[in-house]
Amino acid sequence: QVQLVESGGGLVQAGGSLRLSCAASGRTFSTYTMGWFRQAAGKEREFVTGVSWRGDSTYYADSVKGRFTISRDNAKNTVYLQMNSLKPEDTAVYYCAARRSMMVVSTSGAYDSWGQGTQVTVSS
Repeated sequence: QVQLVESGGGLVQAGGSLRLSCAASGRTFSTYTMGWFRQAAGKEREFVTGVSWRGDSTYYADSVKGRFTISRDNAKNTVYLQMNSLKPEDTAVYYCAARRSMMVVSTSGAYDSWGQGTQVTVSS
């Protein structure tokens, strides 16, 4: 497994932007597909976006298309989530996840390693 640590969460007004980071260590980062999930209070964890570090492909949930962007810097073992035009419904704990695969998947059970999560709160 790879160890993951998220950072960058906080409180932001609706329409604002926030950038999350996920730092990885412990294994070869470039061989992992990386994903971002989120879990709002009282709801199940849901897929947000993912990137295949070997296949260099991305996938986004419909709810964040056009607003969120996933990117990575393999030299720094870091994946980012740029969030623009934030809405109150984006409020959740955001988790970084890793899977040793070339393919992006949206099922949380397919991921092997998870970060501790970082809180994002969007006020109206």
